[in-house]
Amino acid sequence: MKTIDFDYNLPKELVAQFPSKERDQSRLMILNRAEKKVEHKVFNQIVDYLQPLDGLVINQTKVFPARLMGQEKNSKVKVEVMLLKQSTPDSWEALVRPGRKGKLGEQIIFGNDGLCCEIEEELTLGKRLVKFNFEGDFVEILNRLGRVPLPPYIKREPEKEDEDRYQTVYAKDRGAVAAPTAGLHFTSDLLDKIRDMGVKIIPITLHVGLDSFRPIREEDYRKHRLESEYFHLEPSSADDINEIKSKAGRIIAVGTTTTRCLETVSDSSGRVYAQNGWTDKFIYPPYEFKVVDALITNFHLPKSTLLLLVSAFAGREFILRVYQEAMKQKYRFYSYGDAMFIF
Repeated sequence: MKTIDFDYNLPKELVAQFPSKERDQSRLMILNRAEKKVEHKVFNQIVDYLQPLDGLVINQTKVFPARLMGQEKNSKVKVEVMLLKQSTPDSWEALVRPGRKGKLGEQIIFGNDGLCCEIEEELTLGKRLVKFNFEGDFVEILNRLGRVPLPPYIKREPEKEDEDRYQTVYAKDRGAVAAPTAGLHFTSDLLDKIRDMGVKIIPITLHVGLDSFRPIREEDYRKHRLESEYFHLEPSSADDINEIKSKAGRIIAVGTTTTRCLETVSDSSGRVYAQNGWTDKFIYPPYEFKVVDALITNFHLPKSTLLLLVSAFAGREFILRVYQEAMKQKYRFYSYGDAMFIF
């Protein structure tokens, strides 16, 4: 198969520009892999498909306000700096827009209280290494001057509501520039209800980067390389997962990021090990999943690594057929869109 085999045409009006009115009132498509059957539900009805021995694994990464709006010191031209990954206490890998800006040695000023940066190095994929000069606490400065980094297919400026809604209710570990969007549908009340059923809720962390939105450019998708993302799995979470697997319970991953983390830290038998580090694991068909038994996920971009992961889990033909059905039924796509539960 080639990358083009994971393409589809999505009407623009189905790309969700705003979140649903209530988190758990998004639509939910149920996919039965064995029987190739589909059901249409509301997200809070997911409790009907969970079982007491299940483990629900969530990614508790927290999105930080990574977009900084500034201007070049000399030309006064407006520039956006999108922070991606911290290299040193005062240096970051970043994207600079417009792309023709951000030349070596250029200084960019943000606001009126002394925050500025200098372009130190040109990196691959259009990135820059920028070094900041500031007084005080950088996190506090970012919280004050930074903006929510909404995905590029959301064609509007961030609003106050996005500070809350483009964040899971269990977000804890600051470091992501994109939300683990499958988790956006959960409310605290729904999670409590799931716990009361006897389902174990297990946290992991993987800081989501911009590769979530980067299409595969290679004709042969196996040549595509993901940017590394930081992950962390606590010993208590590893113990819970291994215990559930030993009792023949299901491990349900909330999102593709959770799935990649779990499949990174497992051995060939499906046992996971507590650790932290960086992963560039790219899951595509064919792939034998060692840990994940079921998956909660949103609807993904054409020719994306996320769509390939879901296709590896449920089968390309089935997934593409389901996507056509979702478009016919007017499901909402991408980060603020609806969800599916695949088991």
